[in-house]
Amino acid sequence: MVSETLPARRVLVAKPRGYCAGVDRAVEAVEKALELYGAPIYVRKQIVHNTHVVRTLEERGAIFVSETDEVPEGAIVVFSAHGVAPAVHEQAARRSLKTIDATCPLVTKVHNEAKRFAARDYDILLIGHEGHEEVEGTAGEAPDHVQLVDGVAGADSVQVRDPDRLVWLSQTTLSVDETNETVARLKERFPNLLDPPSDDICYATQNRQVAVKEIAREAELVIVVGSTNSSNSKRLVEVAKDAGADAAYLVDDASFVDDGWLAGVATVGVTSGASVPEELVDGVLAYLAERGFADVREVESVPENVRFALPHELRRDLRPAAR
Repeated sequence: MVSETLPARRVLVAKPRGYCAGVDRAVEAVEKALELYGAPIYVRKQIVHNTHVVRTLEERGAIFVSETDEVPEGAIVVFSAHGVAPAVHEQAARRSLKTIDATCPLVTKVHNEAKRFAARDYDILLIGHEGHEEVEGTAGEAPDHVQLVDGVAGADSVQVRDPDRLVWLSQTTLSVDETNETVARLKERFPNLLDPPSDDICYATQNRQVAVKEIAREAELVIVVGSTNSSNSKRLVEVAKDAGADAAYLVDDASFVDDGWLAGVATVGVTSGASVPEELVDGVLAYLAERGFADVREVESVPENVRFALPHELRRDLRPAAR
């Protein structure tokens, strides 16, 4: 009797993965604020879209609120990495709140583009997902000029005042391929549509999509670590499937992995969204190792070494404390 040789089980781990510079900056901003000012520190919305990060910061004394009117007058509030509209800053000022703006600098760039084009009386087609905090913040910079375009279907229905004074901008965490499809459709309708001065989809989102494509070509299954409200994490699942993976799933942590997914699988790809701490990836790798996937290889697609300075409000207050 000839015994059947099972294929070796292995894991391909995408690099880069996990925290981007904007997320790292935002999380560190809350941590430093707690150290410097003491608890409680209020945070408007989730500082980043990851349930584990939010829970960990809550345990340290951060209080997450939906709007600034939930923050006691005169207290400290941190604005999330996704950015806020000018109206939110005005509300905070009326309540005498000390604000720390942890908006990702790449999101701020898109805000500035919206303001510049609105000042020139352009219609702005903002490609993004309805209800996402980043979209709300960007649209709030020029509400009379911005129209949301949610995917290719949205591109077919949008109406503009003047097709010759038209520009598109985008949410920073979108699928690059899907955004390109939407832009192509818009340009079929509006040939004089201007591109943004520089790419709006952030470097980290693009890099993680490139990396997951590489591992998905060889993996029957791709596990993306990230929360369900994380736009960039959900896009990684879509990109993995489009790149050739038979299946791809989004999990908050190892406890969400289903053993049934591993049946007949020889190669598992693992990556994580831009707001995911590495310890959650380590947990998934440990789970897989216990089930025979002990051969782990990291696949680096794009070197990444970007870092952003802390918000200036924190840097200003940290200087005296360091003396």
